[in-house]
Amino acid sequence: MTAETSQTLDRGLRVLKLLADTDHGLTVTELSNKLGVNRTVVYRLLATLEQHALVRRDLGGRARVGLGVLRLGRQVHPLVREAALPALRSLAEEIGATAHLTLVDGSEALAVAVVEPSWTDYHVAYRTGFRHPLDKGAAGRAILAGRGPDSELGPGFVLTHGELEAGAGGAAAPVRGVTGIEGSVGVVMLTDAVPPQVGERVVRAAQEVADALR
Repeated sequence: MTAETSQTLDRGLRVLKLLADTDHGLTVTELSNKLGVNRTVVYRLLATLEQHALVRRDLGGRARVGLGVLRLGRQVHPLVREAALPALRSLAEEIGATAHLTLVDGSEALAVAVVEPSWTDYHVAYRTGFRHPLDKGAAGRAILAGRGPDSELGPGFVLTHGELEAGAGGAAAPVRGVTGIEGSVGVVMLTDAVPPQVGERVVRAAQEVADALR
């Protein structure tokens, strides 16, 4: 820590990061061990974060990220969108299909950035703010697949047809390795079957987006 930084704020942010990296929450003792501070300090940090709804504690006393983080997270979408647009534009123009970045929002997939190709006679309309279940459509399925090891995703992408719109096919790949971001990059196009090479190009675009967000 330098003279210009706040030790208490630093510890509070570290608590949020630790909680964000676990699905099961952490106890006061576990946080104390990870932070290298005594339990009294952890109790004070949690109490302050709870007042702002950034942390909640379940009946078993385990601390978890609170709903207040979602309100802050909504303001992140414009920043994520801006970072992803160059890769999405390149993908849309090269494939000639509508490209999109989709993030998890609760139990749904939410399109936060969409780029349509400029040179095609027609393409699938796919709007920012479009929502659908995570288990339907290439974007949602890629996100779910991304929760497992790379080996479980097979070729690294998901192809679907007609799950969200009749006659439309989709290809998507998960965005991996970006802390706090769970999403996918994909394209949607009018076709009977999406060629595998489109999936391969989508994987590269997903990596470009991940690099831009790091």
